[in-house]
Amino acid sequence: MTLAQGHDTAMPAVPLGLPRSRSGTAGLASVELDHAARMTAVRAGEVGSVHSWELVTAVDGPGTRLTVFLAGCPLQCLYCHNPDTMQMRRGTDVPADEILARVARYRTVFKATGGGLTVSGGEPLMQPAYLARLLRGAKAMDVHTTVDTSGFFGAQCSDEMLENIDLVLLDIKSGLPDAYRRVTGRALQPTLDFGRRLRDSGTRTWIRFVLVPGLTDAPENVEAVADHVVAMGPVVERVEVLPFHQMGRDKWDELGMRYELDETQPPAPELVERVRATFRDRGLSVY
Repeated sequence: MTLAQGHDTAMPAVPLGLPRSRSGTAGLASVELDHAARMTAVRAGEVGSVHSWELVTAVDGPGTRLTVFLAGCPLQCLYCHNPDTMQMRRGTDVPADEILARVARYRTVFKATGGGLTVSGGEPLMQPAYLARLLRGAKAMDVHTTVDTSGFFGAQCSDEMLENIDLVLLDIKSGLPDAYRRVTGRALQPTLDFGRRLRDSGTRTWIRFVLVPGLTDAPENVEAVADHVVAMGPVVERVEVLPFHQMGRDKWDELGMRYELDETQPPAPELVERVRATFRDRGLSVY
């Protein structure tokens, strides 16, 4: 997901799919530990690698959200507009208690707007102990929790952790195995397995699908995504079709990473509507 500069008050709504400016970990207290102490703290979930945070409205879940972006991701999505979150070493070590203190600070805002804590990335399930501690702490304060994930590391989401998640934003990158591997460099099946767990546990889910001309827009690929979503049943409340954009291209250059979609244009409105209609025709609520 995209990030925005952290503020002490709620920010205006930002359209889905558009990048926001970043504050990094400004305002959060980091820690410096020797290797042994750090590894012990990481295993216990006391410390995690945090890329950045924001306070934003109408993005990353309902209401005003404190969204924390963890560093590290197992996928290498060709269209990623936040490639700086791919490696955990680019994050800052932040105690879980520091995040939870900020959650407590905004509880009145969350209560008034129906918002809460969203943990995104990168891939938050790459740091399961830290994620579990954040979710457990937020629920102890009666704060709504959302996790934004690809589901690739869904096996690391324990049943206890799942009980502490109110909403999952599940990013389904493609519907066909070959297309998924082309987009991400990884296998599709773990995401489908996690989707079944969400269905079986009754966990509220919003699906996100990035529409990239020439990469994810093939009718058979879109139809496969729609079929996977339908198979998840009534836990899926909405599908968000996010049009591809080029606003993160410069980050790839800055990081010395090869960007393969340099010539790819955003999808035409007609293509976006066609794809949304594919989901809508299956009785799904589409945004």
